Parts: sequence; C-alpha cells; structure tokens
Amino acid sequence: MTPEAKRRKLRERLAQPGLVVAPGVFDMISAKIADRMGFEALYMTGYGTVASHLGIPDAGLATYSDMVGRAAVICQGTDTPLIADADTGYGGLLNVDHTVRGYEAAGVAAIQLEDQEFPKKCGHTPGRRVIPMAEMVKKIRVASEARSSADFLIVARTDARTSLGLDEAIRRAEAYAEAGADILFVESPESVEEMEKIGRSLDKPLLANMVEGGRTPVLPKEELERIGYRLAIFPGTGFLAAGKALETVYGALKEQGSSDRLLDQLYSFSDFNKLLGFERVWAFDKAHAD
Repeated sequence: MTPEAKRRKLRERLAQPGLVVAPGVFDMISAKIADRMGFEALYMTGYGTVASHLGIPDAGLATYSDMVGRAAVICQGTDTPLIADADTGYGGLLNVDHTVRGYEAAGVAAIQLEDQEFPKKCGHTPGRRVIPMAEMVKKIRVASEARSSADFLIVARTDARTSLGLDEAIRRAEAYAEAGADILFVESPESVEEMEKIGRSLDKPLLANMVEGGRTPVLPKEELERIGYRLAIFPGTGFLAAGKALETVYGALKEQGSSDRLLDQLYSFSDFNKLLGFERVWAFDKAHAD
C-alpha cells in the first residue's frame, strides 16, 4: 500500500464511528507482528523507539535523524498506517517545518507534535514544562502549512494538565484545533471524570494515551468510545510485554544453563522466518541458482 493510500485510509477511518486501536511499535519485529494482525493503525512510540534504538530515556536526547530514520524503516516494512511521535518538532518553527516534511516523505500517516519545552520529557513522568500556548499555535500553523497533503494528519498534544491544570490543557487543545490540528491529544488526565470533561469540551477527533502504570486510567474500549475518544494508543504494551518475556526466559537460561525447557514459551523459529520474509529469499535463491 502506498503512503498516500495509507494516509487516506486513516483519515477516512477516523471520520467513521468506533474506536481506532493503535498498538505501540518500537522496532521492526514489533511492527511486523502488529502489521499482520489487522490493526487499523500503528503508533511509533517515542519512549519505546528511543529505548530500543539507543537504550536511553525518552528525555529529548534522541534527534530528528534518529527518529525519522526509524519511522521510514517501519513505514517501508508495513502496510498499516503509522502514527509517529515527533516530540516538539526538534526545535523552533523552521525545525518543525523540516520535521513535518521529513516525516511525510518517510511515509508516516500522522505526526504527533507536543507543547513541551525542549528538551522534552516522556509523558506520565514528572517535571514536564510547557511552552507558551501562542508558541505552540505557531508550531501547529507551520506544521499545517508544511505538509503537502491534507491526508497527512497532525496530532497536537498538550502536556499542560500536569503543571497548569485541566482547564488550561483544554483551552490549549481548542487553540491547536483552530491552528490546524486534525487530532487532539490532552496528555495524562488523571481520572475518568477528567477524561469525560475532555470529551464534552472538544469536538475534533480525540486521542487517548493508555499507558499501563501511568497517570491516566486504562479503560475498556467501550468506555473510551462512550467518553468520545476516536483513537487510543497503547505505546507501552508491546515493549513492557517484551521486557517481561525476555527477563523470564533469560533468567531461566541463566539459572538452568539451557533453553531446552523454554521451547513452549518461544515464537516458532519457522514462523519467525516467515514473518521476516525468508520464504522470498529462498524462492529467489532457487530461481536464480546456477
């Protein structure tokens, strides 16, 4: 599927009823597994991508080049529309312009930009500070002007709830919508009641960030739909599951000295070969054998 087709598919789907569930992907293994499962969108998590690629905290240390390169690889290797975290746009207005153009060229279907100060910090962690609302409005306007296709969606995230309160966060989301954002992301509401207030107050498609162990309640799909959310991302589910699984099998391997008792806990090697496309390699080698 072409990038244009993916973008159009996501935009059209968000205009329909029902919740779009997007699992967090952070490398090509997670992306390929999720891609073949029929999700309507994938979410390139900043936290997970920085952790898997660089092994460091999601604290504004990864660069534009680090992230756009990973986004391009995921887009090229999957058929599902990708929503990609682009932090603060990696600088000022000219950086935002460059970032939006780069993510669109990489094949991303929707770019997420946030109103934190640079360097940013991961959502659901302490110490986040936001820039003045007027500065973020300018960023969203620049992002809207920079994209070449209206099907390339802009997700505007505000982290104002934690430091400035929910009313300010909602006020900012409204301003970002007026500036050209397609999807509104009020980060880390702290109760169902706060989530309901967001749903009543904003009329653009809303994104819910479901972080297991984070500040926001993780709700069932039906509850998110009732509140008014159109898109739910689960950025940490995949890498938290992978970390737990690796800790379990590596621990057993260290203790027992072999994997002979772990076979029922492992992905089938033959199925993994298929996941990565080895069948095409074998067919190619056979077709071109001397």
